[in-house]
Amino acid sequence: MTNSDAIERYREMFNSHLENKLIPKEPHNLYEPIAYILGLGGKRMRPVLTLMTTDLFGGSPADALDAALAIEVFHNFSLVHDDIMDDAPLRRGKTTVHEKWDINTGILSGDAMLINAYQYLEDYSPEVFKSLTVLFSKTAVEVCEGQQYDVDFETRDDVTIPEYLKMIEYKTAVLVACAMKMGAILAGASEEDAQSIYEFGQNLGIAFQLQDDYLDAFGDPKTFGKQVGGDIIENKKTFLYLKALEFAPKEDKEGLMHLYSIQPEDSNAKVDTVKTIFEESGAVDAARKEIESYTQKAFATLESLNIPEKNKELLKAFGNKLMQRTV
Repeated sequence: MTNSDAIERYREMFNSHLENKLIPKEPHNLYEPIAYILGLGGKRMRPVLTLMTTDLFGGSPADALDAALAIEVFHNFSLVHDDIMDDAPLRRGKTTVHEKWDINTGILSGDAMLINAYQYLEDYSPEVFKSLTVLFSKTAVEVCEGQQYDVDFETRDDVTIPEYLKMIEYKTAVLVACAMKMGAILAGASEEDAQSIYEFGQNLGIAFQLQDDYLDAFGDPKTFGKQVGGDIIENKKTFLYLKALEFAPKEDKEGLMHLYSIQPEDSNAKVDTVKTIFEESGAVDAARKEIESYTQKAFATLESLNIPEKNKELLKAFGNKLMQRTV
């Protein structure tokens, strides 16, 4: 079975488990939005990673389905609340929960999802439940911290690269790392191995988010799931922006800061000018190097794992596939 086949099998296993758990309940207006957001699909990358890691460490993916569900429900809860904070009209191309219903529904259904996520872990043995919950709670708080950093950065002009990397680590990467470490815990892996796979997920998650930032500016509009140039239009201080400020000559730097202080009616000229500054300053090359560096850091953590070599190769293949998105 190829890596793609295995990933598709995990995805199907997970989707069928999700459908079985999403039983319509009362009150309708609390649970319908939950079913709606979880039904919008997405890549299911995090739950797939939980099942895959359990499998690669010699456990049964079926035993990891509830943990995978906890991860996915938590992830979607954070999206519902993030969309309210960002006043976002669309998620995965469909109307966001707070737009389809209202803000109060988005808050309350999101709260219920966070609690549901913990409930899905209750069927594990007390010892496993404790390990999973301690990791899950630590991760959940870090995701909130990452979101707050992101909000703070919107009004700051002195964000540093290390601060930005910490923000994306907390906002995105720790949940990927948690998904993988949960799989290792459920397979009975040693603490050292569970920590190594956590670091693999963490570094790959940072590389993934940096690549997402890069694709936001330079992706193909036909295949990138979001509006290309969206971060530039919203004046988001991404890695590309911060590196351009560091590298660009004085007049380009001043021009870039000015462009990030305005929101013109027609944003095409702004997006094109900013992208030119990103390329000419060397920020694009720096971003590519950083993506490669974090991908290699992730692969280096696999060396010490006590799993068959072929399983390490599967993880590498997964990492390479994830980082070869050209969209």
